[in-house]
Amino acid sequence: MGGTLLLKLITLPLCVFMSLLFSCYAQSQTCSRYSFSSNRVFKSCSDLPVLNSFLHYNHDSSGKLQIAYRHTGIGSSRWVAWAINPTSKGMVGSQALVAYPRTDGTVRVYTSPITQYQTQLQEGKLSFQVSDLSATYENNEIIIFATLGLSNNGTTLNQVWQEGVLSGNTPQMHVTSGPNVQSMATLNLLSGETATTNGGGSKLRKRNIHGVLNAVSWGILMPIGAITARYLKVFKSADPAWFYLHASCQFSAYVIGVAGWGTGLKLGSESPGIRFDTHRTIGIVLFSLGTLQVFALLLRPKPDHKYRLYWNIYHHLVGYTVIILSVINVFKGFDILKPDEKWKNAYIGVIVALAFSAIVLEAYTWFVVVKRKRSESAGKLQHGVNGVRSQQA
Repeated sequence: MGGTLLLKLITLPLCVFMSLLFSCYAQSQTCSRYSFSSNRVFKSCSDLPVLNSFLHYNHDSSGKLQIAYRHTGIGSSRWVAWAINPTSKGMVGSQALVAYPRTDGTVRVYTSPITQYQTQLQEGKLSFQVSDLSATYENNEIIIFATLGLSNNGTTLNQVWQEGVLSGNTPQMHVTSGPNVQSMATLNLLSGETATTNGGGSKLRKRNIHGVLNAVSWGILMPIGAITARYLKVFKSADPAWFYLHASCQFSAYVIGVAGWGTGLKLGSESPGIRFDTHRTIGIVLFSLGTLQVFALLLRPKPDHKYRLYWNIYHHLVGYTVIILSVINVFKGFDILKPDEKWKNAYIGVIVALAFSAIVLEAYTWFVVVKRKRSESAGKLQHGVNGVRSQQA
């Protein structure tokens, strides 16, 4: 009965995680799955590699380009922009379409030529004709619609997209690190393929891999392994199975976590000038403590050894420290990577399920332990009474 309850509560977070994962995947944003409520139809689209952005477009041989630029996960105090740079790759020289929600609830959209860094996106005419310019803001998503009259007949263009904060109704400078400095690419209008000009697409994939590996290992498997050890060993019938389950879970988490840690180091070496010191420091501490736990397992004293108590104190203290730091660092990673909110919510759901399981199991195991001690005490008392009666007889 107890073992069955325990296994159900331990597997609950995994079931929650898998269901949320499949749900998020099914609902994941890709341009090909999107339908515009205004019944607009675009023949081609491209998933831009960073900043939760998508470009839908129609292009013809005359140089007319109809576009719908979508930017998701945008709060009401932020601006977005999409631009073409006719002369070079980068920000300066870009011809931008800018949009943001006003404080009165309307959406402002306008054109802005970028002539220098530290721009405040002043309104101005672009180097090509722009018509049918409009924008919508709904469900934290801004969509910019426009028709561009490009003078050349080329099939490749340099594009830049961006987001930043507002001060009242005035756009402020965007962040100068992370995805905000990787949001530029060339677009092949015929194939719809987007090639980043700074390796941003490849780096984004590595960042995603890094995040998934560490969230699953340090952030999920480690807590599950700790729950297995703490509560399954209460049941005598589970000995020594609980130990092997615990060791297997933690070792798997360590191996996967090391892979994620190594990916993080690689990303750091490939991104000079981009530093996330707190996230990096916690990652190094986690790797060090996790490695100590692995070696400590090899030096584990026998249960009756005089040093076993001290080893247990060390093992539990380091183990719980790793779990706490792991969860903190996973959320630090969410803040850096800035994925769709549903991924963060999925992980929060897993943590809540783990916490709920731990609370229920803690109460249940205390009940089992107290009941067992009372039963043993009653048995000893009954044995003592029988012994006295035997002597009197």
